[in-house]
This record gives sequence, structure tokens and C-alpha cells, in this order.
Amino acid sequence: MTGAGWRELWVTVSGRPVFVRAGPEVPGSVPVVHVHGFAVSGSYLLPTARALAAGATTVVPDLPGYGRSAGWGHALGIPSLAWALLDILDALALEQAVLVGNSMGGPVCLEVAHRAPDRVAGIVLASPAGGVHNQPLARALRQLAHDAVREHPRMARVVVPDYLRFGPLNALHLFGELVRFPSLERVLRTPVPTLAVIGTRDPLMPPLWRIQEIGRLAPPHLTIVMIDGAAHAMNFSHPGELSHVIGFWLDGREITDDPGQPGITRVLPTSVVPTRPSRRAGSGGDRRGTERRRGGGG
Repeated sequence: MTGAGWRELWVTVSGRPVFVRAGPEVPGSVPVVHVHGFAVSGSYLLPTARALAAGATTVVPDLPGYGRSAGWGHALGIPSLAWALLDILDALALEQAVLVGNSMGGPVCLEVAHRAPDRVAGIVLASPAGGVHNQPLARALRQLAHDAVREHPRMARVVVPDYLRFGPLNALHLFGELVRFPSLERVLRTPVPTLAVIGTRDPLMPPLWRIQEIGRLAPPHLTIVMIDGAAHAMNFSHPGELSHVIGFWLDGREITDDPGQPGITRVLPTSVVPTRPSRRAGSGGDRRGTERRRGGGG
């Protein structure tokens, strides 16, 4: 599932074991940490994680209560998962990282960025869920059902065991919290360089006109990209396109389409030139060092 040079690690968070997949060490790089979505493990993130592993040290944890990681006896909410992710960074001795979150992983990454911006070199939001477009809960459940038939057929073999392990009661409780999360407000106030990647076939995302409106409101450090043909779990179905976009963004290059991939990449125009992070340690633009700040935050 991972490949040559990858390791399986266990770290301790609040006295409980957490499972982590780690790619080959890339000296001098800012590590890239991939954060999975609702009710699943990090397994489905591996196609994109492997594609990015040559450029930076890559980490794919199972958050507490997901996949192979021990649970708390109940499903942790998004704020608690954000604290747990910070504890995972501590346990792995990662002073700063780029966070790549899919679906619920997007809100978790946003929470970490708002609470401890000096620990985050940048965040990538691949299909970030939550907010008005996913409300009420019944609407979100219909969107999730529509997305299920749009995902790659092999996706089911990867995520269905995770869903069954997580359990329907935990899933319903956490999904209700997820759809109430103010993703748009958090994105527009993000304190770190941010890349949002949206799939045109993702029923959980807002319509194009709304995304364009968000682009016009975007701060200088927010870049919005669309991938034609991608549904919600683009980290699994479109790893070539997504890793291409992330790699260009991390390198500070103009994001262009990859002609070798089937999906078409489009960058939504904004009125300002975006600010981007860097793959290399110590070259993060106006980042203010790596001192941890676990309070405050928007």
C-alpha cells in the first residue's frame, strides 16, 4: 500500500497509540502531513502521498479513533482532532509542516492553522467539507450518497472496512458536527498560505458561481484551483493532477495543467498575486519561525 522506503510507525497521543505511515526522509524539506476525511483512515490518501514523497518527507497518520489508531471510546470532534494532530506533530518531532487535508481533514487542518500558525508552513484543502452548502444534515447525506457513485470503483475496497470499523453512530454524530463547521469563514481568514482544490463533480462542494465569488473575496495567500472530472476523494481518484498542483504551488511556480493527466486543472483568477509556501526548510517567506502557539487563533 505504501512502497519502497516507507515505514509504519506508532506514536503515543494522550497515552494511546496512533498509527503513522512515513515516507522516505528528504533532508532539508518541510514535511508534508496528509490528513484523512470523515470515518476513514489515511489509506486512501496514499496515491497522492506517494506522488509527493520524492519532494518532501511525507507523513500519513490515522487520527485517534480512525483506522488502526486507538479510540477514545467516542468520536472526537474537529477541535479535539486538531489538538491530536498537533500532538502527532510533536510526537514525530515536526516543528513545522505543510498540511494536506481532504474532506473533514480540511477543517481539522484549518483549526490547526488558526490555533498554531507558526507550526504550519501552508495548508492544502482538497475538497474541504463543512458549511452552509452541506446544511441541513439531510442535504449533506444526500450529497454523500450522490458522491459515492461518482468515486473510483476501487475506492470502496479501501474505505468500506474503515466505515464499518468506525461505526454508524459515531459516523452520524461526527457528520452532523462536520456540516456545521464554518469552513468558508475559516478559509477566508486563514493565517497561512492556503491552496484550495475543488473537483467539478463533487456534490459536496458549492456551485461554480459561488466558488468564483469566494475567489473574489480571497486574501492574498489563498489560491483556488479546480480539477475537471474530480469528485470528493480526489486524493485517491486523481493523484496525478492533485500532486501536480500541490507540487507547483509548493515550489512557487505558476500552476498549469498537466497534459499527462486526464483531469483539466483551472486556477480561479483573483485580484492579487498569491503568496505560497516552500518545500524547503527555512524558506517560508514571511513565516515567523517555529515557536508553538497553542492558544488564541481565530
